[in-house]
Amino acid sequence: MEVQKDVYLCFIDYTKAFDRVRHDEIIKELTHLHIDGKDLRILYWEQTAAIRVEGEVSSFQKIKGGVRQGCVLSADLFSLYSEVIMRHIEDYPGIKVGGHNINNLIYTNDTVLIAENESDLQKLLDVVYSESQKKGLELNSKKTEVMVISRKANSLPVNVTVNKNKLTQRENFKYLGTLISSDGRSYTEIQARIAQAKTTFQKIKSILTNPYVSIQTRKRVLECYKEPILMNGSEAWTIAHKFKKKLEAVEMWFLRRMLKIPWTAKKTNERVLQEAQSKRSLLDKIRKRQATFFGHIMRQERLENLIITGMMTGRRCRGRQREKLTDGMAKWLGMGSVVAMLLKTKTRQEWRRLIVNAMEQGT
Repeated sequence: MEVQKDVYLCFIDYTKAFDRVRHDEIIKELTHLHIDGKDLRILYWEQTAAIRVEGEVSSFQKIKGGVRQGCVLSADLFSLYSEVIMRHIEDYPGIKVGGHNINNLIYTNDTVLIAENESDLQKLLDVVYSESQKKGLELNSKKTEVMVISRKANSLPVNVTVNKNKLTQRENFKYLGTLISSDGRSYTEIQARIAQAKTTFQKIKSILTNPYVSIQTRKRVLECYKEPILMNGSEAWTIAHKFKKKLEAVEMWFLRRMLKIPWTAKKTNERVLQEAQSKRSLLDKIRKRQATFFGHIMRQERLENLIITGMMTGRRCRGRQREKLTDGMAKWLGMGSVVAMLLKTKTRQEWRRLIVNAMEQGT
């Protein structure tokens, strides 16, 4: 988006994905990877099952497909199965980042196809659909959806099909628990997280507002329940000024409700913080999570590192540029530039020292 390029995404959904994995195909792929398949044969080979209906039992039949739900190996086995399919699109165009072609992301059975335009996305999808059919997997055209991430005010209409069925286009899509928006901003995700945290507050309101429980205990209970929900995935948030105000407001919302302060009461936020024996810390905690994660990925040669540091071809649009994750982080850490900040990440101890100093100074 920074270089005026749209990103076309297709979120793939397989019908009963884990149940359609073929055992013989898994054994074959493990053999190609020079992995001994004996352990897998112990788990899946020669297993039989029968169906009991109202006391009557059917004859036993051999099970030739599917991975066990809840088994620690199931996710890895399905990822291997998916990887075999994705090998067929390695040479198809996706998006170029730092000279690398990226056209798909896979996390177990959550697969995303990535392209720069509609026709490239359709080609990727056609190949994936065809190869999935060969492996016994079936794309669910009702749940497989597309999205265009663009700077433009109105999303571009997309006509992408699977087996002659047009896919639904979304403005927002929840992928791996995080809402991705077509405008590329974090606002929708932050709003959703705030709403979930408020719902959690209401569920334990009787404890958090109980005057017979000490204020310190109530604050610790609030942090225990609120923070994992509110800050989940916050490592990737770009916190612009209006998002910052929203997070500051919700932090005070929790304290005012905990102290039973009505909205009609004319109490300043500073007075509320004194009564709660607290101080503003939500934004600093989010920034700390971001900086910790950022330093971790920048010290490794991984895809996340490439996405942040890799360059894309194109030209920036005129006018003021959108604030990026790295811009806000450099400002919080007191660094003069993003480049200087990136150099600091190479030394773990020095990076930790920067984070500690930033936490002491506050947002």
